[in-house]
Amino acid sequence: MVVAAMLLPIVYLLLRTLTADSDVLQQVLRPRTLSVFASSAWLALSVTGAGIALGVPLAWLTVATDLPGRRVFAVLIALPLVIPTYIGGYAIVSALGPRGALQDLLGHIFGVERLPELYGFWGAWLALTLFTYPYVVLSVQSRLRSIDPALEEAARSLGYGPWYTFWRITLPQLRPAIAAGGLLVALYTLSDFGAVSLLQFNSFSRAIYVQYRSAFDRDYAAALALLLVVLTSALLGGEIWTRGRVRYHRSTAGAVRARRRVALGVWRWPAVALCSLVVGLALIMPVGVVIFWLVRGLQAGEPLRLVWSAAWNSMYSSALAAVLAVFAALPVAILTVRFRSRLSSAFEGIAYAGYSLPGIVIALALVRFASQYTPLLYQTLTLMIVAYVMRFLPQALGTIRSTLLGVSPNVEEAARSLGHSPLHVTLRVTLPLIRSGLLSGAALVFLTTMKELPVTLLLGPIGFKTLATATWTATAEGFFARAAAPALLIIVMSALSMVLILRHTWNDAR
Repeated sequence: MVVAAMLLPIVYLLLRTLTADSDVLQQVLRPRTLSVFASSAWLALSVTGAGIALGVPLAWLTVATDLPGRRVFAVLIALPLVIPTYIGGYAIVSALGPRGALQDLLGHIFGVERLPELYGFWGAWLALTLFTYPYVVLSVQSRLRSIDPALEEAARSLGYGPWYTFWRITLPQLRPAIAAGGLLVALYTLSDFGAVSLLQFNSFSRAIYVQYRSAFDRDYAAALALLLVVLTSALLGGEIWTRGRVRYHRSTAGAVRARRRVALGVWRWPAVALCSLVVGLALIMPVGVVIFWLVRGLQAGEPLRLVWSAAWNSMYSSALAAVLAVFAALPVAILTVRFRSRLSSAFEGIAYAGYSLPGIVIALALVRFASQYTPLLYQTLTLMIVAYVMRFLPQALGTIRSTLLGVSPNVEEAARSLGHSPLHVTLRVTLPLIRSGLLSGAALVFLTTMKELPVTLLLGPIGFKTLATATWTATAEGFFARAAAPALLIIVMSALSMVLILRHTWNDAR
């Protein structure tokens, strides 16, 4: 049923494209369209590579080493996920752009008159990397905590150093978690609209959004969206290929022992500098810019617009989406991990498809479906929550799946041999063992839903306003001081919503 629901937007795109005029194919094959397609693919590849290069070392430093302030950094490096990319993109331009705060500082000290432009590819790459790398961090941290350190200790007892042990023993076991986190980064990059629009990068998702909003004929946009599905399928195929058929769980039952921290030695303070730099750029800088605009607005007489009704709408709609997404992702994860086959891989691929589609495409598909077949659901909270779940199901699926890979099926088989039913084994054995993956998945869905824009704008009930729509509306009109209060509220509420998972991270970092 979950997979069938995820097929709905794709079926809509196919019907729309197949019933279109033949001119649509010529438009799709234009050099300009292919150029935008290639640039979007290159942006996704670049952001994913940078996110993995940044996220894996940060996760390893905060979980497996004696890094000073490890528990604090374990929390801080995950927090940039609460910042919407459109707020982060604006903060980068304000702080690092040609007329930003950095240029003013360098001008006073060194006489620098102008910094290079940050618009275009490099601006979008920087913004998306800084605010999506936590997908890799959370996935790898969760996997690191579930790895039995016995293999690493055996390698160390044979005289191998910590770096060799990491590259030859630890890193191969992290491969599914890295692939899951990298896939989320790539899919998010392909579907992002806020950062690429603000930083003037002509991505595929932006082209589709503009086509849907500005053109009466939406067949061309549907054909473009289908191309995006093809690109996503290629990414999923690559991720499945990297998994291989290697087993990542223990061959015998037993509890995972506590990990012995790797001594960084002389690399301790360079590691602290790296973590501090990332936290400064991805967390302190955007929060500081938002606070700056809030104070500047208040000094100019701007009223403090803390829209509490919008905050409540954001909270409960995001919570509903998170819970339902975890329930929907769990059977798919069990099917793909415990009953691996081409059919289960196909189901998993379809489940990921929703995350690759721009939110507006999913929203319009559901609008068409509801208006023709279920008019009672049209412009209701239920339909909007369904769209959230379809859009962000892969976030829950990726973290649950990577955690489930670390659980030996022998444990479940032993429970069944004692006469327990499959449902009882799932509830009493499997779910407690993958608790960290369930919590991480729910937190990811909650945070992303808090920031979602197109689905809320198109499917929200009449008068239904969230913090994201309030922030976007003010930002699009150029009222940055007015947008500061709801933007800051999004960041604060999202950060508070991560208390559960951050407490888990805090405790595990001891």
